[in-house]
Amino acid sequence: MPVIKSSRKQVRVVERGRLRNKSVRSLCKTNIIKAERLIFSGELESAQKMVIVAVSSLDKAAEKGIIHPNNAARRKSRLMDKLNEALSLAKTEPEKTG
Repeated sequence: MPVIKSSRKQVRVVERGRLRNKSVRSLCKTNIIKAERLIFSGELESAQKMVIVAVSSLDKAAEKGIIHPNNAARRKSRLMDKLNEALSLAKTEPEKTG
């Protein structure tokens, strides 16, 4: 059965979209990893700024349909949980030593 010309065109279109989406997905993952590293290293002020950047990139990806909105919400929730836990630990530590 011969390959239809329109199906070949569609393959090219899908490939272009896949490459466009790949960079956005990669940026989201990179931002999350950077934020987590800052959280675990104890640099909480810069971590808060990086978390905002990561959440923003996840929201944009979900809005564009690159990732599912529930996927973005889950990743944001996990990232915020890590940040909030680190912040609460940082607040309780000075009281114990002082």
